[in-house]
Amino acid sequence: MPKDAIDQIERFKEFIETVYTKEIHAALKKGSKAIIIDFLELSKFDVELSEQFLNEPYESLQNAELAIDQLELPGKKTFNIHFINIPNSQTRPIRNIRSIDLDNLIAVEGIVRQASDVRPQVISAKFECPTCGNILSILQIDQAFKEPTRCSCGRKGHFKLLKKEMIDAQRIILEESPDMLEGGSQPKRLQVFVQDDLVEPRMEQKTTPGTKVRVIGILKEVPIILRTGAQSRNFELALEANNIEPIQEAFEELDISEEELETIKVMSKDKDLFKKLTKAIAPSIYGYKEIKASLLLQLFGGTRKIMTDGVARRGDIHILLVGDPGAGKSQLLQFISKYAPKARYISGKGASGAGLTATVVKDEVLRGWSLEAGAMVLANNGICAIDELDKMTTEDRSALHEALEQQTVTISKANIQATLRAETTVLAAANPKLSRFDPYTPIPAQIDLPPTLINRFDLIFPIRDLPNRDTDEKIAGHILKIHREKESSEQLVEPELMKKYIAYAKKNIKPKMSDVAAREIQDFYVTLRNTAQVGEGGVRSIPISARQLEAIVRLSEASAKLRLSMKVTKEDAKLAIDLTKFCLTQIGMDQETGQIDIDRFSTSMPSSERNKIVIIKEIISNLEQEKGKSIAIEDISTEAIEKGVSEDKVEDIIEKLKRSGDLFEPKRGYIQKI
Repeated sequence: MPKDAIDQIERFKEFIETVYTKEIHAALKKGSKAIIIDFLELSKFDVELSEQFLNEPYESLQNAELAIDQLELPGKKTFNIHFINIPNSQTRPIRNIRSIDLDNLIAVEGIVRQASDVRPQVISAKFECPTCGNILSILQIDQAFKEPTRCSCGRKGHFKLLKKEMIDAQRIILEESPDMLEGGSQPKRLQVFVQDDLVEPRMEQKTTPGTKVRVIGILKEVPIILRTGAQSRNFELALEANNIEPIQEAFEELDISEEELETIKVMSKDKDLFKKLTKAIAPSIYGYKEIKASLLLQLFGGTRKIMTDGVARRGDIHILLVGDPGAGKSQLLQFISKYAPKARYISGKGASGAGLTATVVKDEVLRGWSLEAGAMVLANNGICAIDELDKMTTEDRSALHEALEQQTVTISKANIQATLRAETTVLAAANPKLSRFDPYTPIPAQIDLPPTLINRFDLIFPIRDLPNRDTDEKIAGHILKIHREKESSEQLVEPELMKKYIAYAKKNIKPKMSDVAAREIQDFYVTLRNTAQVGEGGVRSIPISARQLEAIVRLSEASAKLRLSMKVTKEDAKLAIDLTKFCLTQIGMDQETGQIDIDRFSTSMPSSERNKIVIIKEIISNLEQEKGKSIAIEDISTEAIEKGVSEDKVEDIIEKLKRSGDLFEPKRGYIQKI
């Protein structure tokens, strides 16, 4: 053994005995396989030893583990050594890793995009020579399993395998975090091989797809085998992990200086802050005051609550924009996706259910299955902007139901069963089937989306492009001014400062509902629910449901966060009520009755339509008792007109009941129940 290696083992033994004796005894009690060593402590103890670790990490790690083996520990316990706090000079962005970094100890940060199954791997094997009985130990370093070539007695090949020493191994794919990217650059990926105690169930939970981690390890080259069986001149890069530290990546991850914190606190006391911040949302788009106010509150979000029974109540505010082409929906989405520190922008046609939530892919390296996270999981604690939501296929959209309300993504494919966190705010846009929004037709009939999915959005806004001379002049003037000046002179808040303001509020402010605010919301909810009149069929329309009530609570909490207040006041509640009322009036107003009816967007038909169907069904049942099974459509029309249902409507309802399989036409002009 070289003298410097012996010195290194002795020096490291001295370091462990001096600094980490308590940690070793604690690890022995717990039955742990690893000791975590702070690199700063090593530098303080011996600068030369720490520098040698950076220059020759592989040999140094082996020597350090040998030093621990030489300690007089009970049960001949061996430990793996994991490092934390390595110098910043060793940190590399994934895209900047080059061949010069090979065999060096480096640290990388990124999001776990894919994780394979944990598989056992041989690290050493013992063979017996059948001729002389000699025992041969072979270290398994390469990809292929190695057997001895010859024995000292002269025998070649066909040795008996006695024992294999195995450890667990896993491969994860690390991808650059969106906040590390500039412009439209594609995020780069790096393979990471994780072994032994780093893939224990407790550690494996910290490397599920979608989590952000910092990996310290030694960079290695992996040979590429061509189809011919020969080795390629090119190599793949892979990091052999020494330690993995989870980083809680959240919306709030921004460095805020003392001066900026002071500015934020001064800003929060401004009485016109809400107006100023609303104007700062997509300043290049004219109008949409209520929509911009809602998008601003969406950036702040409500407070996530865990109830005593363990059920979580989401704090994220989901918004759906439905409307005419060319009205600026996509621009609003693009603006919000660039404003949020953690955001993903996706378009419906280019998104699949797997790309949105998660998927299981075949792992070619470890010959198993890997879990790969989609946009909703990767944007956990951030915003996911989905454009052209109506252009997605039905199967792909069904994946969103769980992600929007339960805020989890459950996968049960191949041999992988997993539940991933997707605490993600969703801002989506969709176009009506006939291009233009029709206020007389319920939303589910206009856009190719199931009512159950539409109902999961807290606020739904129609964006209409209606000709109006005054408005058109203002819009034209605004657009032409932007094209002439490029930058808006009305920008009241710097984008970077606004981003930090939102980050600070989300991180530090968790407002509680005051009694006055709760009473205001309760009065509005109870009053509105009981103003609806009873329809013709005896069925009362429902103007508001508990889902909208929870949306009002989230919006009022977001309004309090905006003011950096720990208390939701009556004014916050009023703002939330006004926005909800505006939304309900825009999409829930039944033009026939003049009342708000949530069935216009939460079900496939409004309650007034359902009332008429109830009337027609009652008439058919009564006539069946009087005249027998076959009933003339003319008789139904006569009775329906007396009850206030027009002849055209009667024909329309009978057609619907025939299509749904409730009725059939045995002969022309007559109908019969099935």
